[in-house]
Parts: sequence; structure tokens; C-alpha cells
Amino acid sequence: MLHFSPTVFHKIAGVSGVLAIALGAYGSHASFLNEEDAKKYKESFMTGNLYHHLHNLVLLAVPFTKRPNLAGSLICTGILLFSGSCYLVGLKKDRSYGKLAPYGAYFLMAGWLTFAF
Repeated sequence: MLHFSPTVFHKIAGVSGVLAIALGAYGSHASFLNEEDAKKYKESFMTGNLYHHLHNLVLLAVPFTKRPNLAGSLICTGILLFSGSCYLVGLKKDRSYGKLAPYGAYFLMAGWLTFAF
């Protein structure tokens, strides 16, 4: 396993936070997501964005865990898999891209558990 300085996750949170804001703005204003038949896809996109924002905040607390490399890696992987698949469902208007979301949720839950142990 790679060993990062715990503060590297602050930098990742900063870059990921900018990306979350940009994607949220895009999802709110993209005309193809505002069509009536695209409502369910926009909901998926915005759910991914909500979880993206929330877990960026969690990344800021990663250096305070007993195992920051493990916690940060799990949270980052969870963001990529969960939010990434939700974004793809919305952008491609295809539910088949959502197959990775449950795995992302498992990574996020495991990341949260590292705060307890």
C-alpha cells in the first residue's frame, strides 16, 4: 500500500471540491437535464453531486484518523465509484452506468468505519 502524507487528502479534497462545484453547476443548468423526460437522470446526477460534496468534507478529517491512508483511500475510491456512476447515469441518460454505485457505497461505508476503529 502506498503511504501518503496525511495532508495530501486536504489537497485532494480541494481539487475534488472544485470539481464537485463545477459539476453541480453544470447539472443544474444543462439544458438536456432540464427536459421533462430527463428528470430521473437529473436526480441521479444531483444525488451523486450531494454525496461528492459531503465526502469532500469527510476527506478534510482524514488526517485525524488512526489510519489516514486507509481512510482517505477508501473515501476517494467511494467518491469515484458512487458519485462517478451517478454522474454518468445523468450525463449519458443510461441507468446501466449505475452498476458501480453500490460498490462505491460500500467503500464509503468502510471509509466511515475507519473513523470508529
